[in-house]
Amino acid sequence: MRYKHLFFDLDHTLWDFEKNSSESLEEIFHSLMLIQYGISSMDAFIGSFLRINTELWNAFDTGKLHHTYIRENRFKLVFEDIGATCPPNHSEISETYLRTLPDKKHLLEGALDLLNYAFSAGYRMHIITNGFNDVQARKIASSEISHFFENIVTFESANAKKPDPRIFAYALEVANALPEESIMIGDNWIADILGAKQFGMDTVYYNPAGLQFDEAPTYDIRRLEELMLIL
Repeated sequence: MRYKHLFFDLDHTLWDFEKNSSESLEEIFHSLMLIQYGISSMDAFIGSFLRINTELWNAFDTGKLHHTYIRENRFKLVFEDIGATCPPNHSEISETYLRTLPDKKHLLEGALDLLNYAFSAGYRMHIITNGFNDVQARKIASSEISHFFENIVTFESANAKKPDPRIFAYALEVANALPEESIMIGDNWIADILGAKQFGMDTVYYNPAGLQFDEAPTYDIRRLEELMLIL
């Protein structure tokens, strides 16, 4: 066994953020009657949110934004983006979203098979995420995958976020793991792959879109099932 420790990103790698967000946003759209603010369609609302949210978290990962800015402003930015009237309760919409989203349980295709395979094979598994302690813990519990992981390392617990080497150092310390016996699996090129690579870990880039960069990960996969051929 080349590796002993598998470190996974959570959102967009195991937990289906797009599907779970879309379900949450659809419920919010109807329950808070957002059509009254001039939104052209529910699909426009969801599409705008997913795009803007990705841009905001990319800015957070690269140190350009504080996470509180995302929580306080993303829905305001969505309403502006789609040319709708921003309701005075946009902060309430954000809180409703944060209450609803973590209880969704959809995993990406192949994720559960992969986790069962790795667990049965004796790998020690951990999560490294730039998400919040409470939110990520609820996502993992809701999708019923808590038992697979020994440690859940967040930017709050490590006091650092990917790609900062300090979060990888903290994660390996709590796992009692060495870089050469560990591998990082994630979908984010900068946060997951470059961060782990610069720390000295091997990497698996979950890359369903087939993106290409100047550097190469240790492994590049389109489907999560491909990881079973590597381990």
